[in-house]
Amino acid sequence: MDTRPPLPPFTEQTAREKIRLAEDGWNSRDAAKVALAYTADTRWRNRATFVNNREEARAFLTAKWIREFDYRLIKELWAFTGNRIAVRYAYEWHDDSDNWYRSYGNENWEFADNGLMQTRFSSINDLPIREEDRKFRWPLGRRPDDHPGLSELGL
Repeated sequence: MDTRPPLPPFTEQTAREKIRLAEDGWNSRDAAKVALAYTADTRWRNRATFVNNREEARAFLTAKWIREFDYRLIKELWAFTGNRIAVRYAYEWHDDSDNWYRSYGNENWEFADNGLMQTRFSSINDLPIREEDRKFRWPLGRRPDDHPGLSELGL
């Protein structure tokens, strides 16, 4: 069985670390790698899409990053307890017609003892924005450590 530290039960520090690792993974846009952070029988609700295992999660992420160009994500701790973490997040992206969006959401995560995520419930709203109103302008990939988070950006 794979182990993905930090492991539950979470402290504030380890919850923040887990969130940053998830953010870094999603910002890689490597669906095969990101899917390995989830249990084989992971269950998700993402908007109106339901995912029932790791392979479906990989397929979901592959399709997501095919249609969401220049994807950049910031996640922030909302609350934690035991093996659960609540996260708020925002990401910016554009479609194939160069329409830009900032998508805002909340996630509830539950982890197995080995640190793999077993459940993920996500609610998301998309806000059309102008390209000049973007706030996430770092080079594609990991958000730089000195880039402001959601609270610092007033989001």
